[in-house]
Amino acid sequence: MSTITREPPPAAALRPAPVRERIRRRADRLRATFAGELVAELAGTFVLMALINGVVAAAVVGLTESGRTQAVFQASGDWMLIAWGAGFAVVFAIYVAGGVTGAHLNPAITLAMAARRGFPWRKVPAYWAVQVIGAFLGAALIYWNYHDAINAFEAAHHITRGSADSAATFGIWGTTPAPYFTSWFGPFLDQVIGTAFLVGLVLAVVDEHNLPPKGNLSPFLIGLIVVVIGIAFGPNAGYAINPARDLGPRILAWFEGWGSVALPGNYGNVDAYMWIPILGPLVGGLIGAFAYDGVIRKVLIARKPPARGVQEHGRVAEDL
Repeated sequence: MSTITREPPPAAALRPAPVRERIRRRADRLRATFAGELVAELAGTFVLMALINGVVAAAVVGLTESGRTQAVFQASGDWMLIAWGAGFAVVFAIYVAGGVTGAHLNPAITLAMAARRGFPWRKVPAYWAVQVIGAFLGAALIYWNYHDAINAFEAAHHITRGSADSAATFGIWGTTPAPYFTSWFGPFLDQVIGTAFLVGLVLAVVDEHNLPPKGNLSPFLIGLIVVVIGIAFGPNAGYAINPARDLGPRILAWFEGWGSVALPGNYGNVDAYMWIPILGPLVGGLIGAFAYDGVIRKVLIARKPPARGVQEHGRVAEDL
């Protein structure tokens, strides 16, 4: 009878993993959970609002105070700058978060996905929270970057921050109603209509039963949706069409001294405005989702199976 002698394991194998390695492994496990989804939504919304607020800040104070133009919104060109800038912001924000969550980036989208696409209702509050936080952080970055230009613009135009006149610079952060509105209903209707178009058209683009784009082109098409909504509906109320897009930067503006112009949003013709770009998009998003499904998606399902080469995958259509 022979005895097998085993060598003791090397000392290195007995040592615990270095702290950095243990942190990396723990972080990897965390990324694979619901927390990873929330981080992606926060990052995507941060990118979205940093770029959108950055474009508006450039148009309102950056170009004028740098001497590159003489007046704010001299012509439709500045509005087109904002509309196209917002569209490209959406494109790149979707590329940031799309592979993880489908890139909701908007509480109205999240609500519509829960109501019509099986997105878990238990995840909705957390998604909404990180979307608002991401928007706040994106706005904070732009304030840090452009605060000198904002201060110079306010000084040149004798604007006291927090007064009614400061709505001009508050517009960098939040949306306001056009002066021809005399009640809440007009801008509320505008937000309902604009977001209904947004959600309905987004669902049309990503619908595996319709004509889903190949080659990962969905972000560009969704960006074009935002461009055309901005051109068509923007002048009425600034086309928030996204509660997080308005609320996060609005909170930042309140902290930075815009006072009641930011929260609750008093503009003379419409006061306590802040709820309109929150509730309006949520209502509009549901209308858009139910309208698209009732008018188009159910017909597509009845007429044909999903397009060849595309697999149904809940929120998005993915190439096989």
